[in-house]
Formats: sequence, structure tokens, C-alpha cells
Amino acid sequence: MPRPEILVVLPTLGDRIDTLRETLDSVDAQRADVALTLVVIAPPSATEARALAAEHGAVIVDDPKTGISAAINRGVAARDGESYYAWIGDDDMFRAGGLARLKAMLDKDESAVLAYGGCEYIDPSGKILATSNAGGLAKVLLAWGPDLIPHPGTMIRLDALDAIGGFDEDLKYSMDLDAFLKLRRHGRFIWTRVPVSAFRWHPDSLTVANRRASSLESEGVKRRHLPAVLRPLSPLWNHPIRWASAYAAGRVNAQAR
Repeated sequence: MPRPEILVVLPTLGDRIDTLRETLDSVDAQRADVALTLVVIAPPSATEARALAAEHGAVIVDDPKTGISAAINRGVAARDGESYYAWIGDDDMFRAGGLARLKAMLDKDESAVLAYGGCEYIDPSGKILATSNAGGLAKVLLAWGPDLIPHPGTMIRLDALDAIGGFDEDLKYSMDLDAFLKLRRHGRFIWTRVPVSAFRWHPDSLTVANRRASSLESEGVKRRHLPAVLRPLSPLWNHPIRWASAYAAGRVNAQAR
């Protein structure tokens, strides 16, 4: 058996067993194309989720109970020789061949630190509502516009992730955006428009249910990465972007009902 090159990190509270089962199945499907290590971070009390993860060959790590960023960092700390990091939520899915596609892109371009693909937005039943595949535009918009790089469906070189100190544990919603902005200094971002993941859109998703708090945190993250001379001007574009993001979210919510 080849040595795993991809570390898949999956944090869960254990309260979405049905969707967790689908997520784990989608991770297992990736094993046909790539060697991976699955790390599931869960509270000790989430006995059913931990048992299910064990059935799927996961390394199980205790949730530090200090937020999702800390949970992800705890998962990354379980690294054992893997080269690449990928994240998946307990209600999201990888699409067939998704991890193999992203890995091949990074294998081919040693100057790249991050690869991402398209992401399908699905309702609780799995029906596709929309597809995010902004390609290179997502990288251009990252510093000041909406974050169109989906965390599920992103692959990062673990050495680069280590170099930026992992995910900021003071952030609740925008830890991936903050990491992406830091990673720009370490190498290129590459992309494909082909969907490699699916994000399940439902009311209790963390960023969906807390849209305003998520937007404000994202704006703060982007502001601190701007040159000092531009920071006072950021409200000029933050407000229209916040409105546009809320409008788009409302349209997807309407379809998901």
C-alpha cells in the first residue's frame, strides 16, 4: 500500500450522523485514486460519530473544545509524513476524483502552494442549487472582494500551511480566508473549474446561519492584510460586497427551501 500523501481533516460535533455518513463515504471513494489519511476531530461524548469514523479507518482526535480553528489545527498536528492538506465539513462531500485532480495539479507545479476547484452548493437532500467555479477571478478578488475559494475542495501543501502557523484560532468563520491571504507570500494558487466538492447549504451551517457575523469577521481579516494606506478606504467596497453576498445567499436560501 502506498504511503498516504494527503491529510484529510474532518471536524465534527457528532450531531449530523446522516450527513457525516455521506461525507465519510465520499472520502472513501477518493481512496480509489489517492492514498490518504483521514483525521476526524470529535468530542469524546460523540460516541456514535467516533464509532462511524473508526469504521471508515479514520484517525480519531479529541476536540479541544476551543473552536473550529483549533480543531482543524489539532487535526493537522496528526500529520505523519503527508504532503498535502484537504478539509471537509461533516455535511459536505468530495466529488469523484476530486482529490486526485487537485493533487495532480500540485504535483505538476512545484511553485504552487494551493490548488482549488469548483464547488457545488447542494440542499439537504443533495440537489445541486448552484456551482461556484470562479477560477482565477477568485484569487484576484480574495484580498478585497468575496472569498470564492471554497475550503472544501482546496488542497494546500502542508509545509506551506506550517510556515504560516496553521489557522488563526481567534477566528470563528474566516480562518480559511486568513490562511489563504497569508499563503499568497509562499507560492502560486492554481485552479480548475471542474467541481471537486459539494457544500451542503442548510440553515444551521455555521456561515449560513451567522451571515452578518461572518461578513464582519471577513472584512476585519481582509483589512488587516491590506497595505496600511488602503485600510481606511475599505468601507468603500466592503458595504456593497456585503450587500451582494447577502443577496446571493438569499437567492440560494430560497432555492434550498
